[in-house]
Amino acid sequence: MRITIVFDNEVWTEGLRATWGFACFVEAYEKKILFDTGSNGTILLENMKKLNIDPTTIDSIFISHAHGDHTGGLRDILRMHQVPVYVPDSYSIHMKGIEIIKVKDTLKISENIFSTGELKSIEQSLVINTEKGIVVIVGCSHPGVHVILNVVSQFGKIIALIGGLHGFSRFDLIKELQYICPAHCTRHKSKIEALYPLKYIKGGVGRVITV
Repeated sequence: MRITIVFDNEVWTEGLRATWGFACFVEAYEKKILFDTGSNGTILLENMKKLNIDPTTIDSIFISHAHGDHTGGLRDILRMHQVPVYVPDSYSIHMKGIEIIKVKDTLKISENIFSTGELKSIEQSLVINTEKGIVVIVGCSHPGVHVILNVVSQFGKIIALIGGLHGFSRFDLIKELQYICPAHCTRHKSKIEALYPLKYIKGGVGRVITV
């Protein structure tokens, strides 16, 4: 599988634009999923164009939670390409002509790709079952990393955690992971890198992660 960060607070690849928010383009099992849409549709689409990612190839959009820094580009993308949108059950959204799939409980999106379901009435995370183990993509981890990992553990051994971790500081919870890519709102990036330098992956717009 391949994950390309297309929206983040930092830039990895020169020439791309960064601002507050998060989105990544996930390619796995012949599916292409846009995870979140950042805070600004213009910047999102500019970055995708420079990364040679065609929005019309997206199969579905997965929204982690309703905050504007994760949903800001949604309407811009959908104006270009109408696809199903998976949102947490509590997210009140109505878009004419768009299939909105509200997710409350654990849901199979396609073969080997799942949602955790809405946790703590705010956020869902994306779960991908690879040959090496489970990859978890998070928006902001508002329910708590410990809650997310506990739910995801039902799918198998977790090997990677990618996305925003907010104030997460229970660093022992990630010691068994093979990859950790703290992005967006994560406060303790330097501490995580210092503790786990061999498994740490620096994020930023343009960063490509393959598992």
